[in-house]
Amino acid sequence: MRDRLLDSVERLLVKGGLDAVRLDAVAAGAGVSKGGLLHHFPSKRCLVEGVVQRLVDRFDAVLPTPGAPPGAYTRAWLDATIPLTSPAGDRSGQDETPAALLAAASGPEVLDVMRGHYRRWQEQLDADGLAPGVATLVRMAVDGWWTARLLGLAPPHDEAHVQLRRLIDGLIQEGASR
Repeated sequence: MRDRLLDSVERLLVKGGLDAVRLDAVAAGAGVSKGGLLHHFPSKRCLVEGVVQRLVDRFDAVLPTPGAPPGAYTRAWLDATIPLTSPAGDRSGQDETPAALLAAASGPEVLDVMRGHYRRWQEQLDADGLAPGVATLVRMAVDGWWTARLLGLAPPHDEAHVQLRRLIDGLIQEGASR
């Protein structure tokens, strides 16, 4: 039932943002009673925290463990976030719920949790065996790119998308060879 509730929250977030997440709407979307929802998540904040944690867990699942070859963690960061090609009409990012933006919109307590994850991820990037600064530059470029995609802030499309991703991939390759 927890997953059905969190799925409902994610659908509401994508459709209408944080304001659309109302307890009655979440319960209806999951096909449960409001009491059933409150048994698992006693507040809207708990629902949002649950979604943020689930998104973090999904992201962590695709990242390699320590000891992977140089650049593997940074490449996984890129691969998990930016597709190789620009999807038709490039709606990529518009049907996702990026955890960092959700955390920022949810208030300081949830954002503090997200900051902790980012510190941990940055430590892994720093230990990825690339030339100094390369992994951080890739993270910053990727985070900016998905933010632009999500918010419609002139993200690259089609061939520009492919070329930009190739440039970022080249940074990782070059950083691993130093």
